[in-house]
Amino acid sequence: MNLVDSHCHLDDAQFEADREQVVNRARAAGVEYMLAIGTGEGPPDLEAAIRLAETYPFIFATAGVHPNDAPKANPQTLLQLQKLLRHPRLKALGEIGLDQHWGIPLEQQMPLFIEQLALAAEARLPVIIHTRDAWRATLDVLRKHWAPTGLPCIMHCFTGDPEQASECLDLGFYLAFGGIVTFPKAEAVREAARLTPSDRLLLETDSPYLAPVPYRGKRNEPAYILETARVLAKIRNVPLEQLASETKTNFERIFKISRI
Repeated sequence: MNLVDSHCHLDDAQFEADREQVVNRARAAGVEYMLAIGTGEGPPDLEAAIRLAETYPFIFATAGVHPNDAPKANPQTLLQLQKLLRHPRLKALGEIGLDQHWGIPLEQQMPLFIEQLALAAEARLPVIIHTRDAWRATLDVLRKHWAPTGLPCIMHCFTGDPEQASECLDLGFYLAFGGIVTFPKAEAVREAARLTPSDRLLLETDSPYLAPVPYRGKRNEPAYILETARVLAKIRNVPLEQLASETKTNFERIFKISRI
């Protein structure tokens, strides 16, 4: 099995006591690559994922300022991020986007979102998008400021319905599905996963969050992507090995990774 976890927060404090064991369990479960998301605790430290990618040859990194960390950002943050985007182990800018769930004013998040999209476009790197309770605003920004670049855009932890999935697919974006697709009440997400073309599909855990059934409610980790892959293969009526191969190929193409 050659699985890929396209979105995991391996720097999270929940992994502090057993991070190496978590990585080893992922490899034993057939996870060939992991993309460590480098938003961390927010500015000024944007290098958390890079430190991991420098340690493990099969882990790649991103860097970016999460929308919930917008109050921590300043002009120096963007200069720092611009430099980090040249790091050889860094494959994307993210996760970035808009989030209206926690009450941070949208007008505070929006300039940072647009500025980070501009940095990614300048560096010719993909972006990984977070959106929560801000779907229309997020898509409006991406349609205007990102889709014209023709560069890859990954809708992280896709939780939308088939109509929203189609809107993203029409813009040329990729959809990444995680543990939510295994939840009993997530039929709309499963239907979105059914209609996603095989060349636009990614798997992710978002670990340590959103563990799939049967681990729901526990700390998530990259090894558990196997459970999500099994459900997704069943939803799409394809063999598990085929789903793993397709999503791995997509990952390698998006992030320009030569097989190790």
